[in-house]
Amino acid sequence: MCAIHQPNLFPRLSTLAKLYAADRWIVLDDVQFARRDYQHRARLAALDDPGQQQWLTLPTHLPHGRPTLVNQALLAEPRRSRRAINLLIRQYYGRSHHWPAVRAAVDAVLDRYETTDRVADLARTSTTALLTALGWSGEVLESSAIQTRQGRSERLADLAVATDSTLYLCGTGGLRYLDHQPFAAHGIPVLPFHTPMDTDDRLWHWARRASSLWALSAIGPTALAIRLTANREAHLRGDQRDPA
Repeated sequence: MCAIHQPNLFPRLSTLAKLYAADRWIVLDDVQFARRDYQHRARLAALDDPGQQQWLTLPTHLPHGRPTLVNQALLAEPRRSRRAINLLIRQYYGRSHHWPAVRAAVDAVLDRYETTDRVADLARTSTTALLTALGWSGEVLESSAIQTRQGRSERLADLAVATDSTLYLCGTGGLRYLDHQPFAAHGIPVLPFHTPMDTDDRLWHWARRASSLWALSAIGPTALAIRLTANREAHLRGDQRDPA
């Protein structure tokens, strides 16, 4: 199974759950950067009151203006943003019993500052660090390294075909525009993916808004991996309720 998604900074739990469910994450890094999206920012939720939230944003320079691609966006103030990541995340989650796992993910991003000035590199590192904390051992590829057609759905189908994927996981946002025909032409089923709708469960209630750093801090990597695995298996069975 493959999931295709732009690199997000410490992604929301809904995004992390989709990537965790896949065997392969194709990083969609050659599409237009969107300042109102999550490539350069994350919404931190307070440990004890997740309804209290604050943006963590990396100041970003777009060298080509609005047409700048995700993999072209540059850090505008690297020293300041590095300090903000370190201090703000510690402020929000340093009291958690699971802080060591959170700190390992944060440290991976802080270390990446030494070797890159690109926002996408930091976002990708933040996501892979979280996946690693949960025991995910899938493959990560970049769309910019794969030749595809230009159509939106055609591009996604070509990425799935080029990587020998046999199933495409599609989130709720993508389903609004996705044309299934290019996938069907290659015999690749499209599996709709979403996190459970049970809003009484605090974990999933904030899944589409808050960074998954909150979930990791709240229940820890082992329990979170169990929940995401259960959600993955529910999708494969065609039962999209959360059994955990």
